[in-house]
Amino acid sequence: MVKKGKRAQTNRVSLKAAKKAVSMTPDGRRRLDLSNAGLCAFPRCLLKLTDLDELDLSRNRIRTLPDDIGSLSALSRLDLHSNELEALPDAIGRLAGLTHLNLANNRLTSAGLPPTLGVLSHLQSLNLGLNRLDGLPPATANLVALRELGLFDNLFTKLPEIVELAGLTKLNVERNPVSRSAQRDGVSEEVKSERDEAMYLVTESGLCKPCLERCKEERLKRMKVREGRAGGFGEKRKRTYSGLMMPNSVAVLNQDMWRCRMEKK
Repeated sequence: MVKKGKRAQTNRVSLKAAKKAVSMTPDGRRRLDLSNAGLCAFPRCLLKLTDLDELDLSRNRIRTLPDDIGSLSALSRLDLHSNELEALPDAIGRLAGLTHLNLANNRLTSAGLPPTLGVLSHLQSLNLGLNRLDGLPPATANLVALRELGLFDNLFTKLPEIVELAGLTKLNVERNPVSRSAQRDGVSEEVKSERDEAMYLVTESGLCKPCLERCKEERLKRMKVREGRAGGFGEKRKRTYSGLMMPNSVAVLNQDMWRCRMEKK
């Protein structure tokens, strides 16, 4: 059995344990969840599970990906957020079936993104937030299927060409040194209207201490803004949603849907 959690002692995964941990999603996909498992390296035994559809290795301490990661050609979803990745191998471009790729909260620099990232022609969601990026490979402008893009909390001083993709509907470029005028000029009205929905949800326990403090500060700012807008319109309503933080994890439900569901319980 693969142990998970902050106190887990296991930081290696055997092929036998990995096979036992594979589950089937309601829509029949083979999913392996090794998130928060104390892994310090990418388990090479996983390269033999060539029929995996979804792989979650988030919230570990993985620093590099193997050059032959392309052997996992059946993957449609790959979640690597909250690791210690500084670069991606060229072989990332061989994951031709990827539709969702989450690389948020790593140590990625622009030099660490290979041009082959632009070969992922089926990619619909790409999260690169909370990294050290100031640019993207020109080839990423070829990601014509891209619908959601997260570039928040990076070092962009100008918007990359990828934000001009016709199919892009959700974009998050918050907390970059890019000027507001550049944001207005470089983002279509449709994208701007839905940009706030590109925030992702994660529990507080899944964040490192600096990210947790940053998110708490941001939450306080938003609460003050809402209270200011509510002034003069009757009684102020204050609600808290414990465990709700943002942004560094792919989530199926957006914030409003999540809240509505919690209120019905």
